[in-house]
Amino acid sequence: MTVPTLYEWAGGAAALERLFTAFYARVRDDPELRELFRDMDPDHPRHVAAWLGGVFGGPPVYSRQRGGHAHMVGMHLGKAITERQRRRWVELLQDAADETGLPADPEFRTAFTGYVEWGSRMAVLLSQPGVRPGPPEPMPTWTWALPPWQPPGETAAE
Repeated sequence: MTVPTLYEWAGGAAALERLFTAFYARVRDDPELRELFRDMDPDHPRHVAAWLGGVFGGPPVYSRQRGGHAHMVGMHLGKAITERQRRRWVELLQDAADETGLPADPEFRTAFTGYVEWGSRMAVLLSQPGVRPGPPEPMPTWTWALPPWQPPGETAAE
């Protein structure tokens, strides 16, 4: 069986751009998060979609255009993200995933949620006052904890 990447299973760039466009529209109006994202670049949803696409096995668009992991780390330095803000960010992203029709199968959502939890917790750690980034690191990569279930006789790519 050929197992697709998380990027492919999610629906590629278009699906991730829909996800983050819907998500950041919610963030702009959220009392817990709006101040943190007050000066958000209008292209931010597209940039984050490219980031997640690369992490999930898609093309390295974010790395080529924005500078990869080091740039993402730099975007969080000094933001002092709280645990409450992190939890709200995760909640709104999960809601946007439902709203935009991201795959809801248990295997995909386990991988998606695992990355969102890991990444958001890293953002909290890296955003605290006085934190300095370590040496440059490669882009993180994320894949299936378990491959997507398929009925007998089918392949994941069908």
